[in-house]
Order: sequence, then structure tokens, then C-alpha cells
Amino acid sequence: MRTYIALIAHDAKKDAIVKLATQFKNVLSRYPLVGTGETGRRIENETGLTVKQMQPGPMGGDQQIGGMIASDEVLGVVFLRDPLTAQPHEPDVSAFLRLCDVHSVPVATNVTSARILLSALDEKPDLFNL
Repeated sequence: MRTYIALIAHDAKKDAIVKLATQFKNVLSRYPLVGTGETGRRIENETGLTVKQMQPGPMGGDQQIGGMIASDEVLGVVFLRDPLTAQPHEPDVSAFLRLCDVHSVPVATNVTSARILLSALDEKPDLFNL
């Protein structure tokens, strides 16, 4: 059953995802959250939200969350990517985004699309029921 909201951010976007989680704390508090390593820790420490913490992305955390997507446990993903810095694990990121597409899991990759996704979760959560 899809229940988790996944929160992931490249290093240059960690401040932005914490700010986003703070702004949407009311919405995010209604769902179980999962995040990769430092992203999950920072969100939990700076917002008080509880985040199930996986490994850091480069150590397989995105793949762990990908397994949750494949197991139909993830309702939506906020993955704030840094498009201006080369990412050595880009093939893993591409595979992760492909999983989201295959399993029809909405994924936001920048702050604006994340605001839209989180606003939709707040105002029209029935859109996410398959």
C-alpha cells in the first residue's frame, strides 16, 4: 500500500529541502516519511518530523527507496537534484527516476514542482489513490 513520501536531495539542495519540509510540515506530518542519509537526518533534526533514514544516496539509499517504490510503498517523491554539478552516481539517479515512471509515482525534481506535488497532497490527496 502506498503511504510513504520520499525526500531526497543532492548536497547543494539540502538546505532547500529542509526549507521545503518546514514550509509543508503540516502536510508531511500526515504521512510516513523516508529519506536518504543526511537528507533524512537534517529534515528530522531541523523540523521535528520523523523520517525513516536509509543509506546515503551514493551508498545505495536511493536504491533502497527504489525498492520501496517497486514494492508499491511510496506515494510520492521529492528529489531535489543539482543539475549544475556532475553526479558520479547519475546512472543510479536515472534508474530511480525510471522506477518512478514505471510505477506511476509522482516525482518532483525542483522546488517549484515539489511545491505543486505537496500542495496537491494537501488539497487533493485522492488524486494519489490508484
